[in-house]
Amino acid sequence: MERMRWRRELPLHVMLLPGVLLLFVFSYIPIAGIVIAFQKFVPARGIGGSDWIGLGNFRYVMQMPGIGQVLWNTLYISSMKMAAGLLVPIVIAMLLNEVRLTGIKRSIQTLIYLPHFLSWIILGGILIDILSPTQGIVNQLLVWLGFDAQFFLGSNKLFPYVLVLSDVWKEFGFSTIVYLAAITSISPTLYEAAVMDGAGHWRQAWHVTLPGMLPVIVLLATLSLGNVLNAGFEQVFNLYSPAVYQSGDILDTLIYRLGLLDAQFGVATAVGLFKSLVSLLMISMSYYLAYRWANYRIF
Repeated sequence: MERMRWRRELPLHVMLLPGVLLLFVFSYIPIAGIVIAFQKFVPARGIGGSDWIGLGNFRYVMQMPGIGQVLWNTLYISSMKMAAGLLVPIVIAMLLNEVRLTGIKRSIQTLIYLPHFLSWIILGGILIDILSPTQGIVNQLLVWLGFDAQFFLGSNKLFPYVLVLSDVWKEFGFSTIVYLAAITSISPTLYEAAVMDGAGHWRQAWHVTLPGMLPVIVLLATLSLGNVLNAGFEQVFNLYSPAVYQSGDILDTLIYRLGLLDAQFGVATAVGLFKSLVSLLMISMSYYLAYRWANYRIF
């Protein structure tokens, strides 16, 4: 019996083999490079020949001017993204649920999740054009309304909010699909009972739709904690400039400059290792919270 089951499942295991090999080559073998964080790494000498300096790179990072601001920027931007990325799709999903014309509903869904499939290279160019202080359509509208033109991508006050709003614009449509799926699982009898009790659309949304979505909301909210130090390297890298380093420089962009521009490989690896350890802690906590609050299991 066991042999027959093994033969039946063998093709499935063979199908998994390429993915497992790629995961091993690109995710597990590079873990050995973590030792660079504890070395004064010289590429010509390699990992085996570079001098061991223990926690020297970590002490250097902690003494770097501006490291506290970079950490704050990362937490601030990622927290706003997580909050907005959770709230906006919920609201849009509930509004779309009230649209009864199927054709219009599907057209809106297609339009709002289309930006998800565009890279930040493309969207970055679009944002640079529409937010231009001289020719951008947003500033032209502001001037027409009687306001002063704003340098959105060059202002330390405005830049974090540009990052959050543009990230929501790109991703909220795709996230809406998850909440729409949660709404479809709500029993129609609950809405019928609410109508019998005299509940209008808003009452139905508040007392039936939202509670029915709550398990999914709690699950996605807790799982998003693992991204607390992921503020979006691709987005920030394509939109920021030295003028907004004070408010837009995050851990990922700092790692890029330290490692690839300044060739401080050991220091960059130390920052990356710190980020990975914090992310591991937060992901572990998020899975525990998802298990306690949403009965979510990974196996």
